[in-house]
Amino acid sequence: MWDLKALDWVQKTAECAQFCVGQVTTPAALLPVSTDIEYEFSTRNPYNFLQVTYYKLGKVQRAVSAAQTFFVANPSHMEMRNNLEKYRRMPGVKQDAFQDRESDAEKHWSLYNSAIFSESSSEWPRAADMWKECMKETLKRTDECRAQCVMEAQRFPDREPEGSEGVFQKAAALSLSLLSCKQSCVSHVSTRPGRISPHEDLLPTILEHLHIAQFKAGDLKGAIQSLRSLLLFYPSDPDSLSNLQLYLDTLAGESVAQESQPMEEISGYVSRSLQEKKLLFFGVEHLDFSFTDPDLWTPEDVVPESLRDAWRAERDKAQERDREGLREAEVDDSGFYAGGHVPLVGVEIAMDDVALNGTNRVVLDGVLAPRECDTVLQLAAAAASAGDGYRGRRSPHTPHEKFEGLTVLRALRLAQDGLINRTDARLLHEIGERIHTLLHSYFRSPSPLYFSFTHLVCRTAVTGEQEGRQDLSHPVHVDNCLLEPETRRCWREPPAFTHRDLSALLYLNDDFEGGDLFFTDRDAKTVTATVRPACGRLVAFSSGPVNPHGVTAVTAGRRCSLALWFTKEKLHRDMEREEAEALWAADGQSVRKAEDEDDEKKLTQRRSGRRQGSKEKSKGRERVLGAHDEL
Repeated sequence: MWDLKALDWVQKTAECAQFCVGQVTTPAALLPVSTDIEYEFSTRNPYNFLQVTYYKLGKVQRAVSAAQTFFVANPSHMEMRNNLEKYRRMPGVKQDAFQDRESDAEKHWSLYNSAIFSESSSEWPRAADMWKECMKETLKRTDECRAQCVMEAQRFPDREPEGSEGVFQKAAALSLSLLSCKQSCVSHVSTRPGRISPHEDLLPTILEHLHIAQFKAGDLKGAIQSLRSLLLFYPSDPDSLSNLQLYLDTLAGESVAQESQPMEEISGYVSRSLQEKKLLFFGVEHLDFSFTDPDLWTPEDVVPESLRDAWRAERDKAQERDREGLREAEVDDSGFYAGGHVPLVGVEIAMDDVALNGTNRVVLDGVLAPRECDTVLQLAAAAASAGDGYRGRRSPHTPHEKFEGLTVLRALRLAQDGLINRTDARLLHEIGERIHTLLHSYFRSPSPLYFSFTHLVCRTAVTGEQEGRQDLSHPVHVDNCLLEPETRRCWREPPAFTHRDLSALLYLNDDFEGGDLFFTDRDAKTVTATVRPACGRLVAFSSGPVNPHGVTAVTAGRRCSLALWFTKEKLHRDMEREEAEALWAADGQSVRKAEDEDDEKKLTQRRSGRRQGSKEKSKGRERVLGAHDEL
């Protein structure tokens, strides 16, 4: 009678689903939806139209939110990127408006990012909490996706013509389609918005981070439980077994910890997934069903022997792709080619690519004279006391340092108000032009370089808060993409400044402790080169993934530098800098540009590929000015 009991369960489940759907939806909502409509909503296309509608209605804050929501899933959409830049410069638009309205559906990725950030700051208790929440949210999102498979119409696989199969063949085909949909939720939940490929082994990756964070936070019992949960996926992994033995030896006298079992939700997840895979592979072997396993951890004994050769080949191919990503050759596609002429007399190459153990990196000494360093340092101090817009608050990267900054436009406005010397403010601008000349020549830029942003920034160690400090002044990052050290990949998408092509740091002093710049491998751990700041020392490098970098903690004193970024995209040039130049021109003062300096005696030759002026404004584009994002 088991078959009748099975049919009874199917009918009661169907009646239950029908009742629940009727309670929460209207009859119109039950109508079938075309694949075109599904695609439009999966790509968040309605938010594109919604943004325009809100803007026309004068509801700018809502328009910004709609634009941000669309852009998160479509990071290569240039028109929306431009719209967001315009919104940022509009008066009255606050940073809070740039919200992803679909973020609740992707909450596990927000938690993932928060956990990674906590790790980079060595905040291990918080990191452990974030990873645990991330795991729970990932399982929740997976269950929601699986529930959707049950509720939506399942299509029959491509089969023989209607009538050639009996009831049980059709029932098997439908059930296999349902199970395949549920298994595909692994890939769906593991894919970030706006990306095509899923994060391989997302749940095992979370568990690996979790047990390490718990161990470093002193929660050995939790670390053992998390590690045993991870071993359900990879029971013979030597690193995990070694770590487990270490944890058990550390808690040798605590029997409760020794006997702790894997997390119940992970045990259930693995057990259910393995049973589904067995049914699916049976369908592949005997019922001509097609199934692609989304997991790398599937044990071989789940796969029928007749399918193992093909399964091994597919798995090996996937693992090889993963290994290729790990050992991906460091190829810089920026178009720069370091080693060009240094056109300023007195400027010397202190370290090149070879000395810095990387690609498109250089250290130039003698860019500023000592008196110029002193002048800019005095400018930074005066601007900070006059009000630099940051009010001396803590650094955005660490609570152990105070942050002060100044832009060219801000310096000009302070000079106009008589708070700082006009000559000093103009020196800040002229130094930028000097650096532009040097880098355009040395990196042999194939196209014009435009200033993207210029920022004089000082970080001061907070007295009494340095003991036991383990964080960095600036965590390891890449300037134009989001670095994922665990996968060694760098995603060129917001919130990274994706338009940046060339980065430069001009140091003004060395009378502080710590604060060294260092380059790393993509793992964000292996240091490949270190540079000690000094007056007039310029460090420059291409802004892409070949140059991850960070700054060691400033533990005493005040570290000041002029940070500059350049772009090859005229659209993303520094509008604040151009406004400052226009204000100087309105005051009857000429501003010396890099392309006008070929008559200077200090230039030994005229550089090629001179920067194109950008004085003509497009009639069709509104020029909106405002503050840049804080760096």
